[in-house]
Amino acid sequence: MLTNHKVVAAINEQIGNEFGASLQYVAIAAYFAADALPQLSQHFFKQADEEDEHALRFIKYVVDVGGRVVIPGIDAPQSQFQSAEEAIKLSLDQEIKVTHQINALVELARSENDYITSNFLQWFLAEQLEEVSSMDTLLKIVQRAENNLLRVEEYLARVGVHAGGTPHSGS
Repeated sequence: MLTNHKVVAAINEQIGNEFGASLQYVAIAAYFAADALPQLSQHFFKQADEEDEHALRFIKYVVDVGGRVVIPGIDAPQSQFQSAEEAIKLSLDQEIKVTHQINALVELARSENDYITSNFLQWFLAEQLEEVSSMDTLLKIVQRAENNLLRVEEYLARVGVHAGGTPHSGS
Protein backbone atom coordinates (compact mmCIF):
# COMPACT_ATOMS: atom_id res chain seq x y z
CA MET A 1 0.00 0.00 0.00
CA LEU A 2 1.35 3.44 -0.94
CA THR A 3 0.01 5.12 2.19
CA ASN A 4 -0.70 3.97 5.71
CA HIS A 5 -3.94 2.82 7.33
CA LYS A 6 -4.25 6.02 9.39
CA VAL A 7 -4.34 8.17 6.24
CA VAL A 8 -6.74 5.80 4.47
CA ALA A 9 -9.09 5.86 7.49
CA ALA A 10 -9.07 9.68 7.47
CA ILE A 11 -9.79 9.75 3.74
CA ASN A 12 -12.64 7.26 4.20
CA GLU A 13 -14.10 9.63 6.79
CA GLN A 14 -13.76 12.48 4.28
CA ILE A 15 -15.64 10.41 1.69
CA GLY A 16 -18.56 10.38 4.11
CA ASN A 17 -18.18 14.13 4.64
CA GLU A 18 -18.34 14.73 0.88
CA PHE A 19 -21.43 12.56 0.45
CA GLY A 20 -22.99 14.33 3.45
CA ALA A 21 -22.28 17.70 1.84
CA SER A 22 -23.89 16.43 -1.35
CA LEU A 23 -27.05 15.43 0.50
CA GLN A 24 -27.17 18.82 2.20
CA TYR A 25 -26.98 20.52 -1.19
CA VAL A 26 -29.76 18.28 -2.53
CA ALA A 27 -31.93 19.30 0.44
CA ILE A 28 -31.20 22.99 -0.22
CA ALA A 29 -31.91 22.55 -3.94
CA ALA A 30 -35.24 20.92 -3.09
CA TYR A 31 -36.04 23.79 -0.72
CA PHE A 32 -35.52 26.30 -3.55
CA ALA A 33 -37.38 24.10 -6.06
CA ALA A 34 -40.41 24.00 -3.73
CA ASP A 35 -40.43 27.82 -3.74
CA ALA A 36 -40.32 27.94 -7.56
CA LEU A 37 -36.77 29.30 -7.67
CA PRO A 38 -35.28 27.22 -10.50
CA GLN A 39 -31.94 29.01 -10.81
CA LEU A 40 -31.13 28.65 -7.12
CA SER A 41 -32.36 25.06 -7.20
CA GLN A 42 -30.22 24.25 -10.24
CA HIS A 43 -27.20 25.92 -8.63
CA PHE A 44 -27.46 23.70 -5.55
CA PHE A 45 -28.11 20.53 -7.54
CA LYS A 46 -24.90 21.35 -9.41
CA GLN A 47 -23.12 21.81 -6.07
CA ALA A 48 -24.40 18.38 -5.00
CA ASP A 49 -22.97 16.84 -8.17
CA GLU A 50 -19.60 18.46 -7.46
CA GLU A 51 -19.55 17.02 -3.92
CA ASP A 52 -20.34 13.57 -5.35
CA GLU A 53 -17.44 14.01 -7.77
CA HIS A 54 -15.17 14.89 -4.85
CA ALA A 55 -16.23 11.75 -2.98
CA LEU A 56 -15.61 9.63 -6.07
CA ARG A 57 -12.17 11.23 -6.53
CA PHE A 58 -11.33 10.22 -2.94
CA ILE A 59 -12.67 6.69 -3.52
CA LYS A 60 -10.54 6.28 -6.64
CA TYR A 61 -7.51 7.50 -4.72
CA VAL A 62 -7.99 5.01 -1.89
CA VAL A 63 -8.32 2.19 -4.43
CA ASP A 64 -5.28 3.43 -6.39
CA VAL A 65 -3.05 3.43 -3.28
CA GLY A 66 -4.18 -0.08 -2.37
CA GLY A 67 -6.45 0.81 0.51
CA ARG A 68 -9.95 -0.35 1.39
CA VAL A 69 -12.86 2.01 0.90
CA VAL A 70 -15.16 2.12 3.92
CA ILE A 71 -17.92 4.70 3.57
CA PRO A 72 -19.27 5.85 6.95
CA GLY A 73 -22.92 6.51 7.73
CA ILE A 74 -24.24 9.93 6.83
CA ASP A 75 -26.53 12.08 8.96
CA ALA A 76 -29.76 13.39 7.49
CA PRO A 77 -29.38 16.89 6.06
CA GLN A 78 -31.22 19.96 7.29
CA SER A 79 -34.20 20.49 4.98
CA GLN A 80 -36.17 23.33 6.59
CA PHE A 81 -34.97 26.92 6.51
CA GLN A 82 -36.37 30.24 7.67
CA SER A 83 -35.00 32.02 4.60
CA ALA A 84 -32.84 31.69 1.52
CA GLU A 85 -30.12 33.54 3.40
CA GLU A 86 -30.15 30.88 6.14
CA ALA A 87 -29.82 28.07 3.57
CA ILE A 88 -26.94 29.78 1.79
CA LYS A 89 -25.23 30.69 5.08
CA LEU A 90 -25.40 26.99 6.01
CA SER A 91 -23.75 26.20 2.67
CA LEU A 92 -20.97 28.71 3.28
CA ASP A 93 -20.39 27.35 6.79
CA GLN A 94 -20.31 23.83 5.35
CA GLU A 95 -17.67 24.81 2.77
CA ILE A 96 -15.55 26.42 5.48
CA LYS A 97 -15.89 23.22 7.56
CA VAL A 98 -14.84 21.07 4.58
CA THR A 99 -11.85 23.36 4.06
CA HIS A 100 -10.76 22.70 7.64
CA GLN A 101 -11.26 18.96 7.06
CA ILE A 102 -9.06 19.04 3.93
CA ASN A 103 -6.44 21.07 5.81
CA ALA A 104 -6.43 18.40 8.54
CA LEU A 105 -5.92 15.70 5.90
CA VAL A 106 -2.96 17.63 4.47
CA GLU A 107 -1.53 18.01 7.96
CA LEU A 108 -1.94 14.28 8.63
CA ALA A 109 -0.34 13.34 5.31
CA ARG A 110 2.61 15.62 6.01
CA SER A 111 3.03 14.31 9.56
CA GLU A 112 3.12 10.78 8.13
CA ASN A 113 5.64 11.83 5.44
CA ASP A 114 3.03 10.79 2.87
CA TYR A 115 3.98 13.01 -0.04
CA ILE A 116 1.79 11.19 -2.54
CA THR A 117 -1.33 11.93 -0.51
CA SER A 118 -0.16 15.46 0.24
CA ASN A 119 0.25 16.06 -3.49
CA PHE A 120 -3.16 14.50 -4.24
CA LEU A 121 -4.82 16.86 -1.73
CA GLN A 122 -3.46 20.02 -3.39
CA TRP A 123 -6.30 19.94 -5.93
CA PHE A 124 -8.83 19.90 -3.09
CA LEU A 125 -7.20 22.91 -1.42
CA ALA A 126 -7.58 24.97 -4.61
CA GLU A 127 -11.13 23.67 -5.05
CA GLN A 128 -12.08 24.71 -1.52
CA LEU A 129 -10.83 28.24 -2.08
CA GLU A 130 -13.11 28.41 -5.12
CA GLU A 131 -16.07 26.87 -3.26
CA VAL A 132 -15.82 29.18 -0.24
CA SER A 133 -15.38 32.25 -2.43
CA SER A 134 -18.31 31.30 -4.66
CA MET A 135 -20.66 30.61 -1.74
CA ASP A 136 -19.60 33.83 -0.01
CA THR A 137 -20.41 35.74 -3.20
CA LEU A 138 -23.83 34.10 -3.48
CA LEU A 139 -24.60 34.96 0.15
CA LYS A 140 -23.66 38.60 -0.47
CA ILE A 141 -25.87 38.70 -3.57
CA VAL A 142 -28.83 37.32 -1.60
CA GLN A 143 -28.24 39.82 1.19
CA ARG A 144 -28.04 42.70 -1.29
CA ALA A 145 -31.28 41.55 -2.94
CA GLU A 146 -33.03 42.09 0.41
CA ASN A 147 -35.32 39.05 0.16
CA ASN A 148 -36.22 39.75 -3.48
CA LEU A 149 -35.14 36.32 -4.66
CA LEU A 150 -36.33 37.02 -8.19
CA ARG A 151 -33.36 39.42 -8.46
CA VAL A 152 -31.07 36.58 -7.38
CA GLU A 153 -32.73 34.29 -9.93
CA GLU A 154 -32.15 36.88 -12.67
CA TYR A 155 -28.54 37.29 -11.65
CA LEU A 156 -27.86 33.56 -11.64
CA ALA A 157 -29.60 33.15 -15.01
CA ARG A 158 -27.57 35.98 -16.47
CA VAL A 159 -24.07 35.40 -15.10
CA GLY A 160 -23.99 32.69 -12.44
CA VAL A 161 -21.54 32.74 -9.54
CA HIS A 162 -17.85 31.94 -9.80
CA ALA A 163 -14.86 32.04 -7.48
CA GLY A 164 -13.72 35.47 -6.46
CA GLY A 165 -17.16 36.84 -7.21
CA THR A 166 -16.40 37.06 -10.90
CA PRO A 167 -19.25 36.27 -13.25
CA HIS A 168 -18.95 33.42 -15.70
CA SER A 169 -20.97 32.51 -18.72
CA GLY A 170 -22.78 29.21 -19.11
CA SER A 171 -23.01 26.58 -16.40
